[in-house]
Amino acid sequence: MAGEGKKDEGATEKENNLPKNIRLTSVLFINLRQSAGIHALADMIEKGTKAKWGNDIGYFLCPLTIALCDNPLDYVRKAKAVMDRKKASLEATYTFSIAKLMLKFFGKDVGFPSHPTMWYSNVVGPQEEIGLFGYPVAYIAPSCYGQPSGFMIHAVSYANKMTLILSIAEGLVPDPHQLCDDLEESLKLIKDAVIAGGSSS
Repeated sequence: MAGEGKKDEGATEKENNLPKNIRLTSVLFINLRQSAGIHALADMIEKGTKAKWGNDIGYFLCPLTIALCDNPLDYVRKAKAVMDRKKASLEATYTFSIAKLMLKFFGKDVGFPSHPTMWYSNVVGPQEEIGLFGYPVAYIAPSCYGQPSGFMIHAVSYANKMTLILSIAEGLVPDPHQLCDDLEESLKLIKDAVIAGGSSS
């Protein structure tokens, strides 16, 4: 992995350790609907209600930085800082409006950002176990197709568990199963760091 052989911890934590000829960009989606969440049907059909059908999905581009941090929570803090800054900007609103116009006038072939490295989507699912037509739901695993990217990650929480769904074009990642294991291990390291931080405080 890029940056693993570097010994200067202070410098390594602050800079991007990707080779100069590699650029990684991710596309993250955000729901722009004014009143998010699940609403009662009566509220949805009421005249003048803020509860809307469906979602208004905007997106923003995020460069991926590869850095080695002693504390796994530093990754979370840096990612949260970027997300907060992006959410406070008008980027997602602009991309939603532009994509809507592009789809209307030119169709789906040009209505999406071209050639991003990765698409990422995370959704907070039900906190309690649910059933569908009398059958218990074991897990939720959404995905999609047709996006202009060979790599997509969905993260969905459900009843105190999280499911990772990876959609990877054939040949793009040599060992997708190893990538899943690496993601799982990274999340465990972050969880352990949170528990250790809580017990020491």
